[in-house]
Amino acid sequence: MTPDYDGRKVAYFTLGCKLNFAETSTIGRMLRERGYRRVEPFEVPDMCVINTCSVTETADKKGRSLIRRLVNKWPDATIVVTGCYAQLKPAEVSGIEGVDIVLGSNEKLRLTEYLDRWEAEHRVIVDTTPSLDIRSFRPSCERGDRTRWWLKVQDGCDYFCTYCTIPFARGRSRSGDIDSLVSQARDAEAGGAREIVLTGVNIGEFGRDNGQDFLTLLKRLDEVEGIARYRISSIEPNLLTDEILEWIATESRAFKHHFHIPLQSGSDHVLRLMNRRYDTALFRHKVERIRQLMADAFIGVDVIAGARGETAEEWEKSREFIQSLDVTRLHVFPYSERPGTKALLLGDIVENGERHRRVSVLTAVSDDKVRDFMRRSVGQVRDVLWEHRVNGTDMMSGLTDNYLRVIAPYREGAVNTISTVRIVDMDSDRAETVLGQHID
Repeated sequence: MTPDYDGRKVAYFTLGCKLNFAETSTIGRMLRERGYRRVEPFEVPDMCVINTCSVTETADKKGRSLIRRLVNKWPDATIVVTGCYAQLKPAEVSGIEGVDIVLGSNEKLRLTEYLDRWEAEHRVIVDTTPSLDIRSFRPSCERGDRTRWWLKVQDGCDYFCTYCTIPFARGRSRSGDIDSLVSQARDAEAGGAREIVLTGVNIGEFGRDNGQDFLTLLKRLDEVEGIARYRISSIEPNLLTDEILEWIATESRAFKHHFHIPLQSGSDHVLRLMNRRYDTALFRHKVERIRQLMADAFIGVDVIAGARGETAEEWEKSREFIQSLDVTRLHVFPYSERPGTKALLLGDIVENGERHRRVSVLTAVSDDKVRDFMRRSVGQVRDVLWEHRVNGTDMMSGLTDNYLRVIAPYREGAVNTISTVRIVDMDSDRAETVLGQHID
């Protein structure tokens, strides 16, 4: 007999990437169907679901700290921990006093099955699948609390970069089926979606396991006319083909001029040590091709500062290369030592203080690039998808088609609608934000 969960309250906590947020939203839908409801402010939850990240040691620490804080705050709540930290270190997670259920990457979207076991036995449950055995694709297309929806099209990774634990946390690369994904996009449209972000771990690998391909997926999704916007989340530069770029620039109806491309280092020597599948010449070509085809494109770039092998000479090469790129924003991370990775064997350790100094240098470079992009945007007319009212003001906030954050005077009923604004200035009070003037 299935336990009665009607009216039970659940609190959700998500760390890490967009894919984690999408999967947390899917868990939320599954629990709603079983009678749970999201906890309201100041209520005490009956259960906490914590979807963790493990991309760095800092992410692990944040996960541990969050779990302990929630156990102390709500000692009677059922504590469920899932995500990459749970997959990689299940014994460590289950050893935290007060944790009740620990689920790996392959098990997280089957949470309701484990809840029934927990209700019957009230014994700690730990279940993970070895990473090389994770081959099933579990779909997720959700909005959560945001205006944008996330459509998971791919999971896992076969690249095994020397610094990275994600293949061990997420398993082998695997994809959804195009017909199923298009159907999910149509369902999202029926649910009010105007914008969908395609998510995955190594999204450009879509279809390598099932005979399909990424560009065909994009073209099929583009036919779902009720979706006004699509965005592609982080995609490897060697998989962002010129054919894809040219199609988005010249033929696509809804895929927007917004790209997130991991670089990680501007040194070819360090890229080889990292086992990346491109060099700086290919990366520069991708950026220049985007600018040739879509001068207004927002280009975000991931960079790791202070990786093993990044000597002072290689760091300077990397800094100069990154400085020379016509990109919009850098997402800069200090290198983090991850147990079990091949990077630990490479030598040439960069001291922690120097890593953080390099992060500061690149963060300043990023700030300059963002401000320059914003200045160039002043005077442009852009479409904005409005997301929310700015707290305590008569303004509202949204994102342009090319991913600029805009605020403009509030309009009743405008959330989740698209309207046109002229960008009139940079916002002196809010970082990375511009001011918009309604023109429709």
